[in-house]
Amino acid sequence: MRTTLTLDPDVAQKVKRTMARTGQSLKATVNAGLRIGLAESKARAERTRFRVEPHASGFFPGIDRDRMNQLADQLEAEAVLKKLSR
Repeated sequence: MRTTLTLDPDVAQKVKRTMARTGQSLKATVNAGLRIGLAESKARAERTRFRVEPHASGFFPGIDRDRMNQLADQLEAEAVLKKLSR
């Protein structure tokens, strides 16, 4: 397929360096780079996703799990006040 391709300056510089290093033509260098990039994106898409297994937390009804940090801060503040009042 024949097409026009506009490269960003940094990409063009990398292509030129690769051409000089490998001795390949522009066409061969761009095709090789695209093959590598497209294969990596396909492999990335095919990776197994991380799965979270839910489990019972053991919290009692009425405990707001979203405010656990607030509870921890309150308990810590109470412990510091007890130490200071001694």
